[in-house]
Amino acid sequence: MLRARKMRTLLLLLLFIYEARSHAVSTPNFVLLMADDLGIGDPGCYGNKTLRTPNIDRLARGGVKLTQHLAASPLCTPSRAAFMTGRYPIRSGMASRSQVGVFVFSASSGGLPHSEITFAKLLKNQGYSTALIGKWHLGTSCHNRTDLCHHPLSHGFDYFHGLPVTNLRDCKPGEGSVFTRALRLLVFLPLQVIAITLLTLAVLRCLGLIQVPPCIFFCLFFLAALVLGGLLCFLHYFRPLNCFLMRNRDITQQPMSYDNLTQRLTADAAQFIQRNAKTPFLLVLAFLHMHTALFSSKDFAGKSKHGAYGDAAEEMDWSVGQILDVLDELKLANNTLVYFSSDQGAHVEEVTVKGEGHGGSNGIYKGGKANNWEGGIRVPGILRWPGVIQAGLEIDEPTSNMDIFPTVAKLAGSPLPEDRIIDGRDLMPLLQGRSHRSDHEFLFHYCNFYLNAVRWHPQNSTSIWKAFFFTPKFFPEGANGCFATHVCFCHGQYVTYHDPPLLFDISQDPRERNPLTPTSQPRFREILETMQEAAARHAETLRDVPNQLSLGNLIWKPWLQMCCSSSGLFCQCDWEKQVGRGSH
Repeated sequence: MLRARKMRTLLLLLLFIYEARSHAVSTPNFVLLMADDLGIGDPGCYGNKTLRTPNIDRLARGGVKLTQHLAASPLCTPSRAAFMTGRYPIRSGMASRSQVGVFVFSASSGGLPHSEITFAKLLKNQGYSTALIGKWHLGTSCHNRTDLCHHPLSHGFDYFHGLPVTNLRDCKPGEGSVFTRALRLLVFLPLQVIAITLLTLAVLRCLGLIQVPPCIFFCLFFLAALVLGGLLCFLHYFRPLNCFLMRNRDITQQPMSYDNLTQRLTADAAQFIQRNAKTPFLLVLAFLHMHTALFSSKDFAGKSKHGAYGDAAEEMDWSVGQILDVLDELKLANNTLVYFSSDQGAHVEEVTVKGEGHGGSNGIYKGGKANNWEGGIRVPGILRWPGVIQAGLEIDEPTSNMDIFPTVAKLAGSPLPEDRIIDGRDLMPLLQGRSHRSDHEFLFHYCNFYLNAVRWHPQNSTSIWKAFFFTPKFFPEGANGCFATHVCFCHGQYVTYHDPPLLFDISQDPRERNPLTPTSQPRFREILETMQEAAARHAETLRDVPNQLSLGNLIWKPWLQMCCSSSGLFCQCDWEKQVGRGSH
């Protein structure tokens, strides 16, 4: 009798544990950590010996490290669009046909279309609480400043706290400008032309060679004043109008202050986890690090071996540690899938006027941000889920940041949309060892709107072929980037076209130093033909969609400009502390 009672109790206990575990596995939480411009050579777990990243390394030890994890685009806006939707950015119109491939003004009308489905939308429909804290960079409004059609809250997030555009040098006084080249063309060159014209006319008039009406001089002076006035307005107003923080639909700090910014956003992320500890949640913590302007708090400034970049990277690592600690304290770690990555490779051309490098390391890989050499698209990829994903595993199969969409959707119990092509693939079979091959036989690397390269991992082969249709012209000669233009461009005089395409075997030549030839690779033409046929099949799946990054969608529109003050363009407020104490 006693033995039967004990057996019943034991069986009930085992049943309870099984059901609890089944429930945990079926409804995990998700914490997606996305760095900005962090190179694959920066974290210690990817080989860095001098930059201290103990928390990112801790995450890697407890989970799976992907060594061939690829951004779907080497630029912020299209890469994040692909990450959120599981689709190549060209499918959503988030791939530019011009030189400007990202949003730079908060009052632009382009953005992630409302018709696109993000993983946040899918999870919200499954009962998840969803939050995005940090950088968005996928648009804000469409027709007026209050419609917020591209805002995170319009794309499945219940809560948003962060920067709607991006962290630029212009946002931090004294850090220079990303618009130097544009200002030279649009301001200084016209002023020089006006000055030369004025001087020439004045000399000719003094010599009595021509009669110049005074109104001509007045018009030229007036034109010069307009150009100078436009420059002064731009320098004065760009920062408050584009560098501000929001909580949900409200501006809470304009212009944005860098004082303890990482600590503020990290604390808010931790509070979101604490508030939702008993319900399934999705947290996307999109760091402002490592995009310039670089910043760090006094606890990290001057502490690293790599100047301002190292200080910022080590502060970001601290933030990762805070999130992992909160999960441990609340006993949520075993029921939470944590993902850490970067939206693209390090920006190697980030050099200050003083010659200080503000870009990170892409390790052994060529190139960086804005180009599709491996340094621009091969990024850290770490996933941890204790008890479900084997700790300490390293996988060298091609994977993409688009894969997070179907992976998260399936784990949350959401069916994938059937009315569109999803380019990402579920990672769980690979992460759990049920499959030893990536589901990506082909991956397509876009430089903005233009198909730049194709990657082919043939079945039953260890080779990974990569064919370039064009490559950027690095400058100066022998450099590892496009230093004359600050980023590499994608068409015209800025690229070299290849016919036949430039072919590499990434499995043997990851540094992309030795292009193959018909002599060095007997199957050269066969391989290229297969890859070109795959590219043609892929092109047939594309549909014409509105170009969200057209000039008309990129330019500043006064009627879309958000301002926390009603007093014209004097947009200044700081409600971060007040809102932070009383929010939620």
